[in-house]
Amino acid sequence: MDFPAEASARSWSANTPERLMPREEDLAILDALFTQSPIGVAVYDTRLRLVRANPALERIHGVPNDRLLGHRIGTVLPALDVTGIESRLATVLETGLPVVGTEHRGRTPADPGRDHVWMTSSFVLTGPDGRRLGVTDLIIDVTDRHRARERLVLLDEATARIGSTLDVTRTAQELADVLVPRLADLVSIELLDGVVTGEEAPPSGADGVTLHLAARKVSQPGITEKLRLVGEAQDFPADTPHAQALADGQPRLLPVVDPDVDWVRDSPDPRVQALLTHGAHSLMVVPLRARDTVLGLAHLYRTAAQPDAFEPDDLVYVQELAARAAVCVDNARRYTRERTAAITLQQSMLPRSVPEQCAVEVAHHYRPARAHAGVGGSWFDVIPLSGARVALTLGDIPATGAEASACMGQICSAVRTLAQLDLAPDEVLARLDDIVPRLVEREHTAGFAPILEKLVGATCLYAVYDPVSRHCVMASAGHPPPVVADPAGQVHFANLPSNQPLGLGDAVFEPYTIELAEGSTLALYAQSVLAARNADQTLHERLCAIIGQSGRSPNEIGQAVATAVIPHLAAEDDLALLVARTRSLDSVHVATWDLPCDPAAVASTRSLATRQLDQWGLEHLAFTTELIVSELVTNAIRYGSPPIRLRLIRDQMLICEVSDASSTSPHIRRAATIDEGGRGLFLVAQCSHRWGSRYDATGKTIWAEQPTDGTPLSMEP
Repeated sequence: MDFPAEASARSWSANTPERLMPREEDLAILDALFTQSPIGVAVYDTRLRLVRANPALERIHGVPNDRLLGHRIGTVLPALDVTGIESRLATVLETGLPVVGTEHRGRTPADPGRDHVWMTSSFVLTGPDGRRLGVTDLIIDVTDRHRARERLVLLDEATARIGSTLDVTRTAQELADVLVPRLADLVSIELLDGVVTGEEAPPSGADGVTLHLAARKVSQPGITEKLRLVGEAQDFPADTPHAQALADGQPRLLPVVDPDVDWVRDSPDPRVQALLTHGAHSLMVVPLRARDTVLGLAHLYRTAAQPDAFEPDDLVYVQELAARAAVCVDNARRYTRERTAAITLQQSMLPRSVPEQCAVEVAHHYRPARAHAGVGGSWFDVIPLSGARVALTLGDIPATGAEASACMGQICSAVRTLAQLDLAPDEVLARLDDIVPRLVEREHTAGFAPILEKLVGATCLYAVYDPVSRHCVMASAGHPPPVVADPAGQVHFANLPSNQPLGLGDAVFEPYTIELAEGSTLALYAQSVLAARNADQTLHERLCAIIGQSGRSPNEIGQAVATAVIPHLAAEDDLALLVARTRSLDSVHVATWDLPCDPAAVASTRSLATRQLDQWGLEHLAFTTELIVSELVTNAIRYGSPPIRLRLIRDQMLICEVSDASSTSPHIRRAATIDEGGRGLFLVAQCSHRWGSRYDATGKTIWAEQPTDGTPLSMEP
């Protein structure tokens, strides 16, 4: 039902016992309040027809009030949420209960290119007799406030989502995921050369730059057709907003992308035209800048899915997001650089390939940790020894990152040096235990002691396998014992005393000797594998079953063990494995003679050696071998103690060994012209590829190696 303005005014008048002003002034105030209020006021009758509206509502809708009056709102403003609005009004009219602070959005003729948000409060109008006359809406345009609130929420979300990892490309993708579809339909994050790999960003110039697509997010999958793939590079000419933003570090806002502008019209890149084909009409280019360095760009496009053009407020907001993301990208870049440097340093100290030797078939597996710059404290080595033997060693240092690499360099160098002295495993560990505190003490004055102090408490397992005797002698400094599997697949742990870790003052490291059948498997592993195995009994059983598979190669066994263990490792744990399959050298490859302690036996010994070389087809080594055998046997008879033994081993090298019961150490020297002796070891050194001596509980062994391929050795002094 329609009602006149006078009735409305009477219904709004305050019924007070005493009128404070004349009725005419009272009505004038009510009319002024209605017409001059900045809040839109709409009055509907009981049939929800608009019967009165103030000028503020006219400004909000952009439609003259005389076109609105007498009509339901849906017939005049269909772009609004008509169903929701009329449903709310009908409910208020029916129940008499007001509804305050309802938000709805839409577009009006006043601003057809932009979504608006209005806050409305609705209440019923009643006459003096209590009869319901209609319902009123009070309308406020809260678009800017709503957008600011949404952006604050998005900014909080972005802060939580961006930088969740120390991965450059992942961080770039997180920024793109935040921006699409809330702000743009297509976002590309471009980074300069080297940023992804942790290098410093190259200086940018105005003559064109090359950027690599690190991340992309689209609201519609079809947009990416004919566009670059993630990881590809693209050159941006100097006249493009991309190159200009990168050169001066300032963002670019193009509310409307003009297809006739030079950098678009003349671009030879079909991907630029592809963007226009998909309706890209508005562009923002924002540099990713952190610590006064430009790392790349974020460029955002809007297509037909979002017809609104980018506004300056959008640019300010994206700059804030880009600044936060750039810091996260730079942190990830620095982390990547440190991680790469630490891994490179560590891997330069670990064996990259297995050295040539015939004692064992060996495979190694190493996986850096996922935390602390990607480097843990595990290390390993395979060291060929004299007499066709090989040393297998593996250990852990209680350090991570660059500290682990620094400590590893010290201990690996020490182990390799001690190994070349042909010391027994227990003696190697005893000397390491003595070296560790000396290193820490020495570095106190140089300022490196806090790093090298991590060596204290390091663990190490050192094992020496002899393919002739098939004996494996090992010792441990706090490291878990190796896993041993015989050719039949029976698996057990070596009964090895663990002893104390290095640097804790326990100089006794009991050795353990085990005889291994040919084809046995020996597995050395890092402490992280032990921790994972102890935490999961089923994993322990799986590892034993894998190592016991004699039909698989050491490399296959190592890969299977690594695959099983890696999911159970903590982020700070790295993985180190050393898997060896034993071989043996039988009588076909080894010849041994016990010799009398008589100088007359030297000639017959040369003959024995020559005949053995003939059987092996090594006649070309007869001359040098006779000379080496003659000199070593003569020295053993003259300066050593019985029993004296000669052993020839045909391996990759021809090895000549002479053993006696004396512990007197031989020394090479250059004899003077008038000296009658002193040339024996000098001649041995000249005739052999390398030579040396080693000691055991029964005496010493002097050995010399010659290549079997006929490579001539220099006989020059």
